[in-house]
Amino acid sequence: MITVIGCDGAPLGPQARAALAAAATVAGAPRHLAVAPLPDACERIEIKRLDDALDAVTASCSGGASVVVLASGDPGFFGIVRALRVRGEQPQVIPAVSSVALAFARLGLDWDDALGVSAHGRDPRHALAAALAHPKAAILTAPGTAGPLAAELIAAGRAVYAAELLGTPQEKLTDLSAAPGSNPADPNVLIAVAPAQAAGGAAGPPRWLAGHPGAPDRWALPEDSFEHRDSMITKAEVRALVLARLGPGPGRTIWDVGAGSGSIAVECARFGAWVIAVEADQDQCERIRANAAAHGVYLRVQPGRAPAALAGLPAADAVFAGGGDGEVLRAAVEAANPGRVVVTLASVQRVGETTALLDGLGYTCDGVQLQASRLAPLPGGHSRLAAQNPVFVVWGER
Repeated sequence: MITVIGCDGAPLGPQARAALAAAATVAGAPRHLAVAPLPDACERIEIKRLDDALDAVTASCSGGASVVVLASGDPGFFGIVRALRVRGEQPQVIPAVSSVALAFARLGLDWDDALGVSAHGRDPRHALAAALAHPKAAILTAPGTAGPLAAELIAAGRAVYAAELLGTPQEKLTDLSAAPGSNPADPNVLIAVAPAQAAGGAAGPPRWLAGHPGAPDRWALPEDSFEHRDSMITKAEVRALVLARLGPGPGRTIWDVGAGSGSIAVECARFGAWVIAVEADQDQCERIRANAAAHGVYLRVQPGRAPAALAGLPAADAVFAGGGDGEVLRAAVEAANPGRVVVTLASVQRVGETTALLDGLGYTCDGVQLQASRLAPLPGGHSRLAAQNPVFVVWGER
């Protein structure tokens, strides 16, 4: 029998103390083993390399021994419970207060609208992308990752706090926005909050769904939902297919190269993706910012002309490019290394050029021509079909 006990610095309850007293084997991080009331005769397993420790834990359990695993906070939240269940174990769990709950409590902030993401033992870029796109986030960090993550979030205008060594006598809350370059002690939880939601800001209406609100209630919005110039905007019918092929969502980074008024960028951000909108026209850059603000989403506007403007941008999961300029498309794909590429084209000649280019870069291509005819009013309450300009949509998958 394996019992997992959460530790948050508070004294253990009767159930946890009884499980420890009966344990033949106790596993945990050195800091947990040092303070827990362990039986004198029990075997101690320090969790340094998780797989090695789990091998030892499951071996002890298979021999019929009573095993206790000590873990931080709520071990069912990005914790060791999942790792044990993957190995076929069904542990008894005695949780403590999660480190995320403690961190928000120390700040005096509600957190039902916060994303909880983990950069511990996982690719941190997904956690960063999700946090950048959401107004309030908690990031569980790995040793050495907090500083770079905080720097990116601060650069994006977030207030960032590090809740360090929670539940220990050395517990500390640091405002990293006011002390850039600080190195938080491990373990820590980063809390990133957009200025409008920082401490003292409006709390907003009550919520019924924790974390990300999910897919927007509608997408492929009408063109008049966005500020745009002289109808220079991807039409709603085309936008619907482009969104389907890009697959925006939390944790995904998407480039919109030659973003124009930003309709694609904003719609991707409404799904929770972190979007970088690259645009050379300064007036259009301001429109993108205005459209993002109007729809309540966060994205990054990168002024400048591709390919020069692409230098130094973070890698992308997907790239959208309108127009089919071969030099720009090649530069974007080589710089972003995306799994998906979507291109819209007005010229039939560019369809072959684009598919050949993407094929040469290692993508499997497909595409369609879209030509929508919208209902338009006629006198007497009748309707006619008003044809829109045809558009080619080409996409490639790595």
